[in-house]
Amino acid sequence: MKGSIHVRHSLSLSNRMVEKHFRWRGIEMTRAEAFSDAVFAFAVTLLVVALEVPHSFSDLMQAVRGFGGFAVCFSLLVLVWSKHTDYFRRYGLQTTWSIFLNCTLLFLVLFYVYPLKFLFGLLFGMMLHGRVPEITQAEIPALMILYGLGFAAIFLVLALMYVHAFRLRRVLELDEVEEYITRREIINHSAMVCFGLTSAILASVLPTGKSGLAGWIFGGIGIYHWIAGSIMGKRQRLLTEKMEREAARASAV
Repeated sequence: MKGSIHVRHSLSLSNRMVEKHFRWRGIEMTRAEAFSDAVFAFAVTLLVVALEVPHSFSDLMQAVRGFGGFAVCFSLLVLVWSKHTDYFRRYGLQTTWSIFLNCTLLFLVLFYVYPLKFLFGLLFGMMLHGRVPEITQAEIPALMILYGLGFAAIFLVLALMYVHAFRLRRVLELDEVEEYITRREIINHSAMVCFGLTSAILASVLPTGKSGLAGWIFGGIGIYHWIAGSIMGKRQRLLTEKMEREAARASAV
């Protein structure tokens, strides 16, 4: 089994200090990661309000009015990029399945850019400037379904990537805390999938005039992370203290 799995192990224990409680096994960037960064950069380019430098003050103000939506979309892409980077730094996996999942994630990110940009352009246009893009009331449910399914798909792939790493925990030589952090990531990403699917389902069953309310389900993400962080964070601290005590006893012998 080990012969068919390519893992970039880092033997230096000092690498554990790169991330607290997790030793990075993928320090050097691979071609897959370089390609991924290029795709994320291209996705950000697609979010830009205007690809040309404004030629008049009215063009400049038009670009400024799109800044709010761009900022939110940029933040969401950075969040996904950060999760993607953490995965490859923590595990250094270069298996066929991890590469397939990575390519699937990149495909979804590129597709997700369009409904993401349109949705937040719509929201900020309505809230701040009274402008409404070319969309009818009857088309809003489809937009919310598309956004919810795209959101769920991205986090489903991230969850599957961590499931793959957890299955290889013996090959990766994960310690008890690292195993728990991996399970924690699986749970958190799976919860995000539930938020996306719930929003899409609500958008499909609510009356047309109220389908926009399906977006409010995403407001519960902050509450979820607060509750889950408190519960799982406590468990992680206990495991960390246990390992530190065991290490101290072993060094004293």
